Amino acid sequence: MKRSGRHGRGQPGQGRGKSGHGHSAPGRGPSGLGRGKPGPGRDDKRSSPNKPKSAFAPRRPKPAPVKLPLPPRREVIIEKADPAPAPLVATGVQTVTTTPDEAGMRLDRFFEARFPGLSFSHIQRIIRKGEVRLDGRRVQPKDRLAAGQAVRIPPLTIGGPKPATRLSADDEKTRAFLKSITLHEDADVLVLNKPMGLAVQGGSGTTRHLDGMLEVLRQPGPDGQRPRLVHRLDKDTAGCLLVAKTRFAAAALAKTFRSRSARKIYWALVAGVPKPRQGRISTFLAKEEREDESIMRIAQHGEEGASHAVTYYAVVETAGSALAWISLKPVTGRTHQLRAHMAHVGNPIIGDPKYFQIENWQLPGGIQNRLHLLARRIAVPHPRGGVLDVTAPLPPHMQQSWNLLGLDATRYDPILDAPEE
Repeated sequence: MKRSGRHGRGQPGQGRGKSGHGHSAPGRGPSGLGRGKPGPGRDDKRSSPNKPKSAFAPRRPKPAPVKLPLPPRREVIIEKADPAPAPLVATGVQTVTTTPDEAGMRLDRFFEARFPGLSFSHIQRIIRKGEVRLDGRRVQPKDRLAAGQAVRIPPLTIGGPKPATRLSADDEKTRAFLKSITLHEDADVLVLNKPMGLAVQGGSGTTRHLDGMLEVLRQPGPDGQRPRLVHRLDKDTAGCLLVAKTRFAAAALAKTFRSRSARKIYWALVAGVPKPRQGRISTFLAKEEREDESIMRIAQHGEEGASHAVTYYAVVETAGSALAWISLKPVTGRTHQLRAHMAHVGNPIIGDPKYFQIENWQLPGGIQNRLHLLARRIAVPHPRGGVLDVTAPLPPHMQQSWNLLGLDATRYDPILDAPEE
């Protein structure tokens, strides 16, 4: 079939064979583009009908393909999006009453806790200008509050409540772990059964510790109080650890520990049998730095850095003459006090890497070479009244030793009658 037109492809001599106007270069294709003369078919088709086509016209470059940008991934948009700003909330003049938890707080810290959206400079300004009154009188930012006082708060423009943030998977695991080791919990106090080998606080090379874990228990709301430690335990000591959940409880329990009203009882497995079977150890302890560790050594009265330490002990049960289960009641709370005291009287605690210095000692078969020291019981006045009395079970490695030695963990503890100082 012939195709009509000025440059129709169906004309003789314009097909794939020889051209009436020349020949194609070998290997350059049917159009004749390249070093040979261009074939009339393709070139004539591209030329304008009003303008003659040159035989040496350059070939038009092929337009580059247009690359359309891919739509952004949905998860990236969500991940990088800035959180929406909290709406501003205007308040009128109000009068609030301080709670027992806020007793002892500085006035400016009170405003920071109650109104997290306020800047520090704004808090200082409204207090100094006299817009804030405490029981009707002018105050200074550093003044301390007492429970039940009336605080006049001027009109404020603050950020609205922040949207609740969902805990990460790691935080959820931490909460579940803390719940699994909780011995007692109420509105003010938390008692944890600290595992052996878990540090209470961070230090050189220590990233996992209980103090850091308590952040996941921060209370919701503008105050957002965070549980805080009341006392400490050595990393390898297991047992009762007291935590305050509110400022009021923290202040009350700190006062209890300073006055030595808290009763703490420890259990330990020691080498040999102490003589006498009940006694009082009173020494001075001072820290000694070594190349790779620090220990507490027995010091002299009046020596620089020395602190007085008193411990009562009683033998609960023995395993022949090789081992003894003892109960300990520290009157003071010095670092490594119980461990240093038992080593001092010649009965170091089994598995103690710092203070067990008996040469040629053979650990009885089946007993693990871990510190056999348990914070067995803690009894303190509860901040709201009454007595908080909590007991921790034997940790797994100590329970194994008790089973091997035939010791009965329900046996009466004679240290309960130790005198108070």
